[in-house]
Amino acid sequence: MSDRERRRDDREEVPWVPRTKLGKMVQEGKITSLDEIFQLGLKLREPEIVKTLVPDLKSEVVSVGIVQKQTDAGELTRFAAVVAVGNGNGFFGVGKGKAAQMKSSIDKATNDALLNVIPVQLGCGSWECRCGTKHSVPYRIVGKAGSVRVELLPAPRSLGTVAGPALTNLLGLAGVKDVWVRTFGSTDTLSSLANATYDAFSKSRGLNV
Repeated sequence: MSDRERRRDDREEVPWVPRTKLGKMVQEGKITSLDEIFQLGLKLREPEIVKTLVPDLKSEVVSVGIVQKQTDAGELTRFAAVVAVGNGNGFFGVGKGKAAQMKSSIDKATNDALLNVIPVQLGCGSWECRCGTKHSVPYRIVGKAGSVRVELLPAPRSLGTVAGPALTNLLGLAGVKDVWVRTFGSTDTLSSLANATYDAFSKSRGLNV
């Protein structure tokens, strides 16, 4: 097989064959949204489920690092990636993956993020606004990961995200357009920043305001 043929084969998508009952229900059209899955309390075990139900999902590589481990055969070098996913309208996930190749580690992290997708509680909790639209967070939420602590506060419409570029991108994936942000700890550690943001959103799941 020539290199050109091999590259063409790599680009061809393999048809999804569901391995779980939930996957079969999604493929058969018996479940048509992620909201149904969360309402039923079902566990996501196949990333293809999320890809099917939320085709407009976007991903962003948060960080990629090199991990080295000493073994009997010598030094083993692998890539460790952290990826965040979201549809910009109420769904967000963060995942991690390790592999010998950078692309493979990113692919693994992306699939892990898809399995970790959660609904994000959006709203308008700012006393200055009260427009009733889902442009911010409905109340103060706090998330922690490692030494990093992220605090999200409701902000009025059109203010924007008052945070650094990395956190602004993460919040945008979730659908948060206007928010005051306070961060504490080693915020240069982007993986912890992403996980702290995920922790904040996970604490607000299912709460009605």
